Parts: sequence; structure tokens; C-alpha cells
Amino acid sequence: MDTAVSKTVATDPDTGSSFQGPSGTHRNLKGWFLDTGWRHLVGLTIVVFALFPVVWVASAAFSTGGLSSQRLVPEKFTLDNFRALMTEPNHPPFWRWMWNSMVVGVVTSLSTVFLCACAAYAFSRLRFRGRRAGMMFLLLVQMFPNLLAMVALFVFMTRVKGMFPGVGLGTVWGLIFIYLGGALGVNTWLMKGFFDTLPRELDESAKVDGATHAQIFFRIILPLAAPVLAVIGLLSFVASQSEFVLADIILGQNEQQRTAAVGLSRFILAGFDNKWGPFAAGSLIVALPVVLLWLFLQRFVVSGLTAGAVKG
Repeated sequence: MDTAVSKTVATDPDTGSSFQGPSGTHRNLKGWFLDTGWRHLVGLTIVVFALFPVVWVASAAFSTGGLSSQRLVPEKFTLDNFRALMTEPNHPPFWRWMWNSMVVGVVTSLSTVFLCACAAYAFSRLRFRGRRAGMMFLLLVQMFPNLLAMVALFVFMTRVKGMFPGVGLGTVWGLIFIYLGGALGVNTWLMKGFFDTLPRELDESAKVDGATHAQIFFRIILPLAAPVLAVIGLLSFVASQSEFVLADIILGQNEQQRTAAVGLSRFILAGFDNKWGPFAAGSLIVALPVVLLWLFLQRFVVSGLTAGAVKG
């Protein structure tokens, strides 16, 4: 007695050739995995690897117990860690730290955008003696990060505090000035490359109508450069929120002037296992402004970074 074997005809999506066999579905799945499926597997692995620390911290923030007894999925969700961070009698000045972080981030990002825009406009549109030397100097200075000058910065800020206490060691404004000095070089180059892509005919037309350099800069150049301004402001804000070493050196000894990163690090060092939950709760709160700002400005990121990438 002959047994009929059902055969399935399949078409290869790349070559268009057909094949048939008793196990067409199996061959289709194998071909899909070799062509596309492995990419999904790699992407899923990267996503899991990137999200695991976030999920772990979020789990700690909404669960009871310390780090030694934590589970990936809490047995019981609770807000006790948030209450312990903010309302207990001996709670740290978390909202003061949060305010300091926002001041540092907002002032640093806005000042960086404005100063870099002024410098980039001068280097891109104006011709003056020392223009090329100034650009090379900015690039050279940028090759030496602030971390290499930690001791020098500490001594400098100590001396400044004796003359100008409001911007010396242990002050938020002193930290802002240090951040500004480290952010001007590469951001000025990035913004200059974007300005070079804007047609000079716009400037010439405005000059014919009697516009000054200031009017051209504020009314024509800056509105057209919105993508790169948003990118530089975003990167400066994120960098100021995530930077720890210099902030700890400048603000570590003054509890009321600490940023959230420095304050939370000093808070958890007093008792790592017992304070892990409140520390995780504070970390989630600190991350919210950065995430929201990134979501709001993400449409500018690609265009702002690539528009000036091919111009020197």
C-alpha cells in the first residue's frame, strides 16, 4: 500500500527559487533564521543586557529588604523606600540635592549652547587674525579632559574660595564653571560644522537689508540651527547629571551643596545593604528628567549630529 507524502512548495525570499520537500515548514523556519532571525536574536540580547540594570534598580526601589535578599521580581510592591528617602526623621536632604543637580544641568546646558553658538558663529562667518590658531587651540585643549587636572582644579578652587567664596570650592557655581570650561571645545567644533552648512546667501541678503551681525545671528542663524542647539544642550545636560568624580571633589565636603549623584553615593556608603532600597528609589527619581528630556529632543539628535559631520 503506497503512502502519499505531502510536499510543500516554498520560495526563497532572496533568490526567488522554489524548493519542495516533506518538511517545507522546517526549511522555511531555518531559512528565516539564517536570513533574518539571528538579527532579532542579537537585538533582543542587547536589549536585555541594556535593560537589566534598570529593571534591577526599579525592582529594588519597589521592594522590601536589602541587596542580599533582592529578587528580580519583587514579592510585594511597596513605596516604603521612597518614604524612607524623603520623610523619615533622619532622611537625607534629597530634594536639595535634586535641586542642585537641576541647577547645574540647566545652567550648564544653556550656557554651553549660548557660548558655543557665539564662538561657532565667529569662526564660521567672520574672518579675523588668529581664527585658525584659535580653532586649533580649542581642539588641542579638548584632548586633555578635566579628569587629568583634578588636583590642579582642587587647588585652584581652594584659592578661588578665599577671594570669591560664592564660586570657590564647595559651591554649585564653581562646579558649573568647571563644566563650562570642559564643554566648549568639541561643542564649538560641532556647531561650527553645522553653521558651515547654512547658505551664506542668507547672511548676504540680510546685510543688504541693513541687518547687523547680531540680528543675523539671533534672527536667522539660531532658528535654523535648532537641531544642533538641541543636541548640544541635551548632551551637556546628560553629562552634567552623570558626571561624578569632579562633582565629588568640588562638592563632597558640603552636604547642602551636593548634587544628587554625589549625595546618593555618600548616603549609601553609610550602610550599603540597609540603604540599597532608598538609594534605588532616589536613582529612579534622578533619572526621570534625563529620560523625559531625551524623549522630547530625540528627533533632533540624528539630524543635529550628522548635519555638520562632513564639513571642517
